[in-house]
Amino acid sequence: MLLRLFFISLSTLVFSTFAASGVFAQSSDEDAHLAIENPADLPKEEALRIYESLQKRMARGYGGAQLDLLLNYQDWPLFNDAPYISATHGQRYVNSYANRMAHNYGTLQEGEKLPMGSVLAKDSVTVTDEGNIHPGALFVMEKLAEGANPETGDWRYIMVMPDGSLFGDTMGFRAPAVAYCHDCHEAVADRDYTFFVPEEYIVGN
Repeated sequence: MLLRLFFISLSTLVFSTFAASGVFAQSSDEDAHLAIENPADLPKEEALRIYESLQKRMARGYGGAQLDLLLNYQDWPLFNDAPYISATHGQRYVNSYANRMAHNYGTLQEGEKLPMGSVLAKDSVTVTDEGNIHPGALFVMEKLAEGANPETGDWRYIMVMPDGSLFGDTMGFRAPAVAYCHDCHEAVADRDYTFFVPEEYIVGN
């Protein structure tokens, strides 16, 4: 417990340091994570090169959370051909992974739902126009059994920091800290509360 609290304190310090330096801009929602104020505008090839250089380090870091549902997530189907900036994830470059249970994630139609056990994972990288590059948080959604949590459309939201500390889990630790996640995903309620990859980044397009 003391070690976990240390990691959370360290993560908070890192956020505070970058915020003071102007890298971050506060979101309009005070409960939301901080957004990157000056993200770099990268071509696909450069964004992919940066991600690949950090990929193993990121997997090791997130692994510190010891969440079985994320085991080997980088081996899951990847739905984007290069990392892309996500405004809903703090202007960070993200990748959209989905486990095998989420077999219809890429073809989901209005009114359809993903099956119980589906897990979506978005890892992220901060890249600023000043050349600051470092791993960001891992954003996770897990589809629960029908009726398990009607307030979130039966989705569980988890945010893991780059050092493996748990920022929040709507079904457990610091649930209020990530409650805003579903507020954002309400915008895509007709797609079972899931955002998808921008068309120009979809694999095969």
